Amino acid sequence: MTPPRILLLGTGGTIAMASDAGGAIKPALQADELVRAVPALERIAALETVAYSNKPGATLTLRDLASLSDVIADGFDRGCQGAVVVQGTDTIEETAFALELLARSTLPVVVTGAMRGAQAPGADGPSNLLAAVTVAASPDAAGLGTLVVLGDEAHAARHVQKTHTTLPSAFRSPGAGPLGTIQEGQFRLFGWQAPLPALRVAAARLDETPVALLRIGLDDDGRMLRALPQLGYQGAVIEAMGAGHVPAWLAPDIGELAARMPVVLSTRVAAGPVLRITYGFPGSESDLLSRGAIHGGSLGGLKARLLLRLLLAAGYQGASLRAEFACRSLADA
Repeated sequence: MTPPRILLLGTGGTIAMASDAGGAIKPALQADELVRAVPALERIAALETVAYSNKPGATLTLRDLASLSDVIADGFDRGCQGAVVVQGTDTIEETAFALELLARSTLPVVVTGAMRGAQAPGADGPSNLLAAVTVAASPDAAGLGTLVVLGDEAHAARHVQKTHTTLPSAFRSPGAGPLGTIQEGQFRLFGWQAPLPALRVAAARLDETPVALLRIGLDDDGRMLRALPQLGYQGAVIEAMGAGHVPAWLAPDIGELAARMPVVLSTRVAAGPVLRITYGFPGSESDLLSRGAIHGGSLGGLKARLLLRLLLAAGYQGASLRAEFACRSLADA
């Protein structure tokens, strides 16, 4: 049986880092070098490697992701049956979600990385790469949207979060759990979801639609909130307390901001949605929604910001933007 053709794109990250003379790890390895370190890969797939970049995950941009989406689409047009993106874990929960929103196919796209450098004792990069290619090569991975695979678990891009700064088991999907695991060299799927509706975005527009992300804390004075229009932002995501609450004195500021730009109400809590009608005090979720804020569904602030920015770059405004946001924000999750 001919193994499936899988496109593997290296962008850098801890998985591709090695120690310098001083002992600090820095980008060093290219995609083909990562593949050579895992001989078992050749039994799973015929890999086509692309050295897209070699930089930390924190340095990736939405323009990079739009370009990666183009490269993946081209690979699928040429007959590749799945794709694996290797990157730094700092931003995987964001990049994977953006890649799903920009996808042009239901073929598997898997994002992976490592929590330990390539030369570290117990380096997790090789096993994560093997698991990611295993998932991408599986017919069961098609039609699930973009997946994040680390630690032998496959997580939905829309749910996954990095929950620890250093542990190999850092990735979790609060409130949802993984969609599947890798067992005995096979992808075992025990959940299913439809991919999110894709967006068509001109990369050149991305720089024209900056979106601010503000986390609200105790006794927040609202100075940053009020400064957003003067700073040139085109939209904002508010990570509110609890189920969508802010100090009462900020509610008028949020209402005024929502009259000038799209404002999404999210939560700073790791799991659970923003409510709609449970609380009725000034600064509550019902108050802020009545003042024009957009319900953030079950998306955390990081992903809500990306979705809003991509929608703005795609040209959505007003009621159409609200509708398009709602159908991608897990509002009923």
